[in-house]
Amino acid sequence: MRLFLVALQFLTRLPVRLSAFDPAWLNDCVRHFPLVGMGVGGAGALTLLAAAQVWPAWVAAVLALAATVALTGGFHEDGLADTFDALGGVVPREKALAIMKDSRIGSYGALALGLSLLMRAALLAVLATRPMLGAVAALLASHAFGRAAAVGVMVSLPYGGDADHAKAKPLALAVAPRNLVIGLAWCVLLAGGLWAAGVAPVRLALAAMAAAGVAWLMRGWLKRRLGGYTGDGLGATEQLAEIAVLLAFTASF
Repeated sequence: MRLFLVALQFLTRLPVRLSAFDPAWLNDCVRHFPLVGMGVGGAGALTLLAAAQVWPAWVAAVLALAATVALTGGFHEDGLADTFDALGGVVPREKALAIMKDSRIGSYGALALGLSLLMRAALLAVLATRPMLGAVAALLASHAFGRAAAVGVMVSLPYGGDADHAKAKPLALAVAPRNLVIGLAWCVLLAGGLWAAGVAPVRLALAAMAAAGVAWLMRGWLKRRLGGYTGDGLGATEQLAEIAVLLAFTASF
């Protein structure tokens, strides 16, 4: 519970208060990132369900997206924009890391962020016109699987930035594989629950493979360009995996 609360405090804007804090907890709390993702996705699902009763699908989709962004403070969106600003062009590693630390947004970051928001809103609008079980499942799975993909990248790569100047230094240390195992266990539990609720297993399998594929591609990109992961790279991984999972749930087959 303590590690879950640390993860909730780190990933969301919820006012979580802890009576004590150990920096090592931040390293181990990543095991519960998918569980926090379920909560964020659940908030989006509730918003989509309620808004779809009153407004058209597109409006409901944008409101659901806004709810998740408000809950996280645009944490992962910021990482997506910074990553594409830094790695969208051909610059040396040191220059790319400097761009990531720059608070200003450039054309690559703006394009990536705009297209990401548009794509997610479009996919949620499609889901809002279908049976709501699929929309709820897609929101829960996209946020949980997306964060699991980020944990996978974190476990499989060393830190690629300047560890001494990292915003969250404990996350710049080696993350134990057991944290990924526990994170994946949360995803398996979610998939089992959705399967029991009536979601097609082939849809769940496709969504899991989509998130894993994004993790694999991001791992290769970050390793090639930076020699490891950064916090912004993890945010980009989560966002792209989230989109991939939503694409898997909306695909016609």
